[in-house]
Amino acid sequence: MRPLHPPFGQADLSNCERELIHLAGSVQPHGVLFVLAAADLRIEQVSENTLQYLGVAPEELLGSSLDRLGAGLEAQIRERIDAGATDSPAPIRLALDGPRTATAVLHQATGGGYILEFEDITSGRPRRSTPGLAPRLTDIITRFSAAHSIQSLADLVVEELQSLIGYDRVMVYRFDDEGHGEVIAEAKRREMESYLHRHYPATDIPQRARELYLRNKVRLLVDVQYTPVPIVPRLRPGTEEELDLSLSTLRSISPIHVQYLRNMGVGATLVASLVHEGKLWGLIACHHRRPRYVTFDLRAACELLAEVVSTRISALEHYAEAQAEVLVRRLEQRLLEETSTDGDWRRALFDAPRQLLQPVGASGAALLFEGEVHTTGDVPATTDLRELFRFVSQQGPGTVYQTASIARAHPPLAKMTSDAAGVLVVRLAPEREEYLAWFRHEQLRNVTWGGDPSKAVVFSESMELSPRRSFAAWHELVRETSLAWNSRDIAIARAIGTSLADLILQMRAVRVLLAESQLASMRRAVLDATEPVVITDGAGRVLLVNDALSRLLAGPHRPFERIEDLTRSFEEPARAATIMQQVFEQRRPWRGELTLVRAGHDSAVPVALRADPIPSIDGSLFGVVLMLTDLTARHEAESARLRMQRAIFAAQRPMPLPGSDAARPLSPAVQTLIAAIWANAGVAASELADSADTASIAPLLAEVENATRHAAELSAMLGRYSEGDDTGT
Repeated sequence: MRPLHPPFGQADLSNCERELIHLAGSVQPHGVLFVLAAADLRIEQVSENTLQYLGVAPEELLGSSLDRLGAGLEAQIRERIDAGATDSPAPIRLALDGPRTATAVLHQATGGGYILEFEDITSGRPRRSTPGLAPRLTDIITRFSAAHSIQSLADLVVEELQSLIGYDRVMVYRFDDEGHGEVIAEAKRREMESYLHRHYPATDIPQRARELYLRNKVRLLVDVQYTPVPIVPRLRPGTEEELDLSLSTLRSISPIHVQYLRNMGVGATLVASLVHEGKLWGLIACHHRRPRYVTFDLRAACELLAEVVSTRISALEHYAEAQAEVLVRRLEQRLLEETSTDGDWRRALFDAPRQLLQPVGASGAALLFEGEVHTTGDVPATTDLRELFRFVSQQGPGTVYQTASIARAHPPLAKMTSDAAGVLVVRLAPEREEYLAWFRHEQLRNVTWGGDPSKAVVFSESMELSPRRSFAAWHELVRETSLAWNSRDIAIARAIGTSLADLILQMRAVRVLLAESQLASMRRAVLDATEPVVITDGAGRVLLVNDALSRLLAGPHRPFERIEDLTRSFEEPARAATIMQQVFEQRRPWRGELTLVRAGHDSAVPVALRADPIPSIDGSLFGVVLMLTDLTARHEAESARLRMQRAIFAAQRPMPLPGSDAARPLSPAVQTLIAAIWANAGVAASELADSADTASIAPLLAEVENATRHAAELSAMLGRYSEGDDTGT
């Protein structure tokens, strides 16, 4: 039987998704790796090439001190460990016996101890850092910050990265929802074949490799023809476990991937990760036809720029959603106006189909509400629509369902393809079969793949599997598919659905007051609503309180019999009582923010209160409908924004070096670079603050802040690393 998780180098193309690539047991030959014991920093494991680079055989080093390689080395490493500089790989310039110099990278090993890697091992003076790097990075970041679309940003990335690190080809590679990739931007040598707009199947990058791209955001392969250098001993002393090389800069590459690159005619690669909302959004892939080594400072610069690009991607993705919110508000206003005139929001929704269809680029729409189907534009037959809604109801509790090919998602609905190849559906009530759906026509399109995706493997003469050898353009005519729904379309659909859900809830609340005969069927709809609702009669007696209010108050509470009972639940009961008195006496709606107190809890809940007096036919007050919205997420977003502003302000002050060099500020060039990084973050933060999805703002701002701090720390590290050069950075 095949192992569930094949060891490194023993996978084939049928199980490479599960290959243990982080347990390689070997390194690339352009450096030397040491594993140090946690207690005394004695050498426990070492790569076999120490004699070649350091003049000492591996067996002579095992069990010895680092001082065997140079006086004072152990003290330097201990100083870094004591300073806490081991969470992620950090560089050190070391003087070795010989005399030799090296750039060392240190990080904590999984399971205890430390991994120390030597690169740039040279005789005499150390290799110089890249001259003028900080001002150049400042200029690049300024260009990135000015990009106003994903495409223009990607075009800038490949142009600037190729100029900075000199690879023959630099590409930005974006993943779709199914994991397939597309080259959306490319800079290359003139004589090379273009890969621009070619698609590559998800199988080209196994899931375990994608996970490592999230942990180790820059990967260097110096020479695809390299011979791996084993680590001795292979297993860790004391535990007999494989060494986890997830964060190693020298880790060997999977033989399957190496063969894939050889088949492409690639000699060396550098890959940087682009991360959005905690997921791998895409890659910056750099290919060279011959072996190519990139020094640590340039690799750190690439990681820095990838973090800045990721921040800009977050801003651009959510800025589009914020702009779309304007269209949604216009539709919502029209629905409110029309509903107040004739009371039928469904007619108002479908009488002006352009306002419903245009925001998401749909060719048709359908509503299932209280058992009735309403349509506009090009839509399938009603029986097909009901079958579609039944299918969507089985897809779990999510509020949005989308597919660009309903024929592939649910083959029995393939008959809908001519009118509705693509489907986007929002649920309007959590416990009711009520939906609003948009449709897109089938769009025949010619997709260009980098090689035939159905031939991801080939058989050699010995009948062994290997990656495909042809990467020539392969064209596929895609049928039964519409244009894909992007994040902007989904955000608009969700916003329209939320607005309709609120309107429906309001109408149902009014109907509860209007007809006692309808109370049984409508009461459940209000009680099941996710937004807290309180309904009173004209005298202030509470007729209904839904369960959502109990959830907002975090548990059981004293039953509300009169409106005064509710006002006592606010942090400022006197103010709340005054507001309610004005609503009941002056019969004017009130909108504003108050704070609810949770019984038995230290924390209070900020809420938006909406109080609507309902007049009766004779002009008296029929009742009042109160709706509350939890503003906790909005306040957290504001707090995150203020933290970001303080961080940006702090970045304008001279920044000292970390650790033992804290008293000495960074050079003006590096300070300027850090200011540019935080300025880019400021642009991103202002655009994210306008996002329609309030709940996502705080985590996104935190993601931007973390990425920006990392980029700033990389800048400081580069300043420290290059200190002492004649030209500086």
